[in-house]
Order: sequence, then C-alpha cells, then structure tokens
Amino acid sequence: MEFLWVFAILLLVVGLGLVILEVFFPSGGMLGFLSFCAIVGAVILAFRSSSAMGIGVLLTAVVGVPLVIILALHWLPDTRMGRKIVLHAPTPEEVMPEDERHLKSLLGKIGKAKSQMLPAGAVRIEGRTVDCVSEGGAVDPGQWVRVIEVRGNRVVVRPLDPDELAATADTDDPLSKPIDTVILDPFDEENESST
Repeated sequence: MEFLWVFAILLLVVGLGLVILEVFFPSGGMLGFLSFCAIVGAVILAFRSSSAMGIGVLLTAVVGVPLVIILALHWLPDTRMGRKIVLHAPTPEEVMPEDERHLKSLLGKIGKAKSQMLPAGAVRIEGRTVDCVSEGGAVDPGQWVRVIEVRGNRVVVRPLDPDELAATADTDDPLSKPIDTVILDPFDEENESST
C-alpha cells in the first residue's frame, strides 16, 4: 500500500502522454478514452495512498491536461504530419484582390488627368483609366500627375511641376516618358517653325 503513490504518478504520466498522442495521432477518441481512464485511475490510487497525495495528483491532472493539450497544439504545426493537416494563414499579398495589386504597382507612376479633379477624378496611367483623388487642390484636365500613395482602392495623386515633368522626360527609356514628350505634335506651330 505504501507504493500506491508511485503507481498513481506513473498512471498520471501515462495519461498525459496519451493526451499528447491523441493530439498528434487522431484515433477517433480511443487514445483520449484511454488517457481519461489512466488519469482517473491515477487520482483514485493517489487518494487511496493519502488525501494530500490525492489532492496533489488531482490538481496536477486538472492543470496538466489543458496545459499539455495547449503545448501539443502549439507544436503540431511544426511537425511533419502537422504541416499536412494544419493550414497556414495566407499572406496579405495572397489575399489582396488582383485589382488592388495592380493599383499598388502604380505607386510613383505618372499619368494625365482626363477630367477635372475636385478633388476626385479620372486619370490615365499606363493606358488604363484609374479613379484618383488629388492630394491638394483642383487638377485641370490634361495636367500631368504622379501617384504618391495607394491605400486600399484609393489612389492619391499630386500635380507635377513643369520642372518635375522635364526631369522625368530626360530619362533614357522612351517608354517611361509621357507620349507628349516623345512624339512632337504635328499641329503645333512651334514645331513647324523649327523644321
């Protein structure tokens, strides 16, 4: 009778081990049932040994079982089987709508206002019409703007100064330049006088 506490502790350890196995190897409740039986048996043997031992094993079981389950579920995604079972949360880029991804790529691009922006209006950027909001005041139709911010589906633009427009036109890549700076207007009188 004096070694009942040893068997109680062994049964408690076996019961907690079976709880871990139930988390990692789903058995349809069979391992869970066996762990329940082992823990109840440990508590009964501990109370037969002494009241203090019984209360200690009971408290250990009450605290230990949830703690073991939480730890096992925490480690589960890192295991080989857990990677097959547990789905990982997608990244924000994976769940972002395609249209919003395209809008994010417009950051820093130059476009031309198609309508009066008071402060919202349409802007033609890379051959696509995008609804935009001006950063400050009104933007006239035909004025060049740069995309300075994209928040969700809100595109914020700022009017370009003539100096900024000239600086972007000095780049070597003709595809990055606005069309008005690459091809001369045949109806412009200044171009006719220079030829």
